[in-house]
Amino acid sequence: MGGVSMQGKFSTRLGFILVSAGCAIGLGNVWRFPYIAGKYGGATFVLFYLLFLAILGLPIIMCELSVGRGSRMSAAGSFDTLEPKGTKWHWYKYPAIAGNVLLMMFYTTISGWMVYYFYKMVTTGFKGMDSTAISNVFGDLLNQPITMAGCMIFTVIICFGVCLMGLRNGVERITKIMMVVLILLMVALAINSLILPGAIDGLKYYLLPDWNRFVEGGAQEAIFAAMGQAFFTLSIGQGSIAVFGSYIGKEKRLMGEGILIILLDTFVAIVAGLIIFPACFSYGVDPGSGPNLLFVSLPSVFSNMPGGQIWGSLFFLFMIFASFSTVIAIFENLTTCFGELFNLKRNTVIFALIPAIILLSLPCVLGFNIWSDIHPLGGNSGILDLEDFIISNNVLPLGSLVYLTFCTTRYGWGWDNFLEEVNLGTGLKFPAWIRTYMTWGLPVIVLYIFISGYYAMFFK
Repeated sequence: MGGVSMQGKFSTRLGFILVSAGCAIGLGNVWRFPYIAGKYGGATFVLFYLLFLAILGLPIIMCELSVGRGSRMSAAGSFDTLEPKGTKWHWYKYPAIAGNVLLMMFYTTISGWMVYYFYKMVTTGFKGMDSTAISNVFGDLLNQPITMAGCMIFTVIICFGVCLMGLRNGVERITKIMMVVLILLMVALAINSLILPGAIDGLKYYLLPDWNRFVEGGAQEAIFAAMGQAFFTLSIGQGSIAVFGSYIGKEKRLMGEGILIILLDTFVAIVAGLIIFPACFSYGVDPGSGPNLLFVSLPSVFSNMPGGQIWGSLFFLFMIFASFSTVIAIFENLTTCFGELFNLKRNTVIFALIPAIILLSLPCVLGFNIWSDIHPLGGNSGILDLEDFIISNNVLPLGSLVYLTFCTTRYGWGWDNFLEEVNLGTGLKFPAWIRTYMTWGLPVIVLYIFISGYYAMFFK
């Protein structure tokens, strides 16, 4: 192995749970989950989503956390440490690290949009603008590479600055504060939305089971959407959760920790809908407007709402915390990975990564303006779409298969070692009877997600 472990350790269990959940909680919880939940029958969809979190997300999180804790290493060194002699599992470190880098090549740009909208909301509140004018704000932003690059660079520097402060004093302490404030902001925003006139209609649309909408949207499509959302919301498969397993002690079994991470992630997704749907219904705005929801529909709502500038500012502050918690977690993972890989100190790695991530993020920024003629996947696709496709449709599902196979077969770490590690300590016990499902059934589901992603991209 090329490096040595540079592990620290979380000071509290709460710190581990909040940082790990912060990695999972991201823009998809707010941007995508409420929209598809509303589209596919409200609570009907949510029930399927919760089912797939339990049977798909939780077992793979267990694999990542146990590999991290068992090896005391990130993805850069964990397979080297645990693999049987002579095997090549350690080769996966390269796609895993590349996946984390690639995710940051577009996620930092989108996080920068949140920074820009927070600034716009605080300074002008979109006062006096109709929906067309508000729509033009987003279009104008995409056509300004310098502004977008500035917001992206701000995101990179702030988030790496947190990592520079260390695991406990930076990543753990700052993420704890961000996550607590994020939850408080969500509760305040949800209460404000629920007391708006006509909010009850949005609440019914979102939370009451509607089998007709479920069937109209296509039952098979709805089930696949629930499966995909459960899978992708947790960012499983590229070692971004595993690194935090390497930072915790063996006093607690991992089952309870994984459940708490999933519950917190789900709480944020569901409460986001309580913010969005009542507000949209109250002001006659389409909540199913997809990407336009955050940058056109909701600013239109806030521009007409009493005290809208304050509520809009708080909403985009919440969005900054949701996106920054993911960026900080992935930056911490990359810092640990490169430190182990090249036997370098934390500060050395971070000062090398800051310019590297900025340069690698520029194609995504330029893909909306100077390089907007580049359509790598055909149609109206851009550079961001290509980067997202590689991560979401390739690295995450195939990486999850690697972790599953490594933990369940005798050709890898093996079931007995996995089960022993996951059940070390006190707390909820991971059941041994699930072995057959994790060895044979779950890989089939993941392969189905992988193949369906390609089918949806190129044949529909």
